[in-house]
Amino acid sequence: MKSKLFLFLMGFLFISVNSKVFAQSKTPIISNTNTIPFLKAYGAKNTAYIFKVDTKFGSFTMRLYKDTPLYRASFVYLTKMGYFETAQVDRISPGFIIQAGDSDDAASVNMRYKFKNYLLPAHFLHKHKQYAVAAARSWDNNPKKLSSPFEFYIVLNKRGAHHLDKEHTVFGEVISGFEVIKKIEVQKAGRDEWPIQDIAIKVKIIK
Repeated sequence: MKSKLFLFLMGFLFISVNSKVFAQSKTPIISNTNTIPFLKAYGAKNTAYIFKVDTKFGSFTMRLYKDTPLYRASFVYLTKMGYFETAQVDRISPGFIIQAGDSDDAASVNMRYKFKNYLLPAHFLHKHKQYAVAAARSWDNNPKKLSSPFEFYIVLNKRGAHHLDKEHTVFGEVISGFEVIKKIEVQKAGRDEWPIQDIAIKVKIIK
């Protein structure tokens, strides 16, 4: 009787565990084949638009524009999925931009692969004013100027960077913590503009 009960419980546990695995496998994940419909649906349910970026120099806060909805939704999604938990500042160009989102960490690489390195359509609505937040993109074989959702940059110059208008999509702006941006700007970088000392970032949703 005990052996039958044991087998019954083991069978129940097996079905229960596999049901959960099956349910998780059916959860939709963004990819390069469902990007736009996925983000439209996700953005309608996830309306956050204020984010705090923590660094070893302190924190700064960004406001993402609601009229670039795919970019806002994508940033919310990647934040909630933990992509920015292992990201770093990956470019410092004093007087021009600082850029973040890339990393040598395997977790970042694996997550990009999991999401099939999806891209976002260009949306040239806002200008590259000082402290604008914009999306990085490849300039090679990219006639539609599709953006990477994984890396963003912040304009440093007081006059802006208007030669990038209609080249890169601006989707937000820094609204506080400007002194932190200035501290990052003066950090030493190599010839490739990657910081000599790692500058990790952690993105959190505020509102």
